[in-house]
Amino acid sequence: MKKLVLFLTIMFMTMSYGQEIKQVPQINVNGEGKVKVAPDQVCISATVETKGNNAKDVKKQNDEKMDAVLKFIKKSNVPTADFKTKQVALNPQYDYDKKKTSYNATQTVEIVLRDLSKYDELMEGLVQQGINRIDNVSFESSKLLQHQSEARKLAIKDAKAKAEDYVSVLGQKVGKAITISDNSQVYHPRPVYAAMKTEMMDAAGASNETLAIGEIEITANVSVSFILD
Repeated sequence: MKKLVLFLTIMFMTMSYGQEIKQVPQINVNGEGKVKVAPDQVCISATVETKGNNAKDVKKQNDEKMDAVLKFIKKSNVPTADFKTKQVALNPQYDYDKKKTSYNATQTVEIVLRDLSKYDELMEGLVQQGINRIDNVSFESSKLLQHQSEARKLAIKDAKAKAEDYVSVLGQKVGKAITISDNSQVYHPRPVYAAMKTEMMDAAGASNETLAIGEIEITANVSVSFILD
């Protein structure tokens, strides 16, 4: 009898607790914020690659070319803090058909150029001094963190505006945000090369512009859950 009374008491308490739980009305929306800015610096990753049959000679030739490259960068008034050696490698490559071993030496330098007007001159000089591989060119903003913050704020405003649009026809209001998820990614545009200058431009002595820099589009994406009042 006591067990039956205890069981009924627990069931009654469980049912009463369940009735007290109320589902909180809410709305889930996505928001996006975009900030477009002109880049004010460019990061260049350039490599000297040398191949040959003798490891010592290959390494020596590669070192001499990279020495010339670094001297040119310094001569171009790029601050010491804005360029550095990123990678150095010397690898054997065995040719199974010829049964011979050759060697491949590479050295990569990473340069941050803060004066974009010197881009063409720098790139031309790098190639002339021995750079034979451009691994990456990315245009960036020195105020990236500031622009990212602005994009995030715009994304939250966009999410709230969407939520208000949805509930406006229901006679409800958007309350506090209860969850926010950041789904943002940063994108750096690659250079877009223009056509080579024509013979007429050469004859006229016109300057050669080899790329269109464009703009950096910094995007923030969020998912927000709002309580409905």
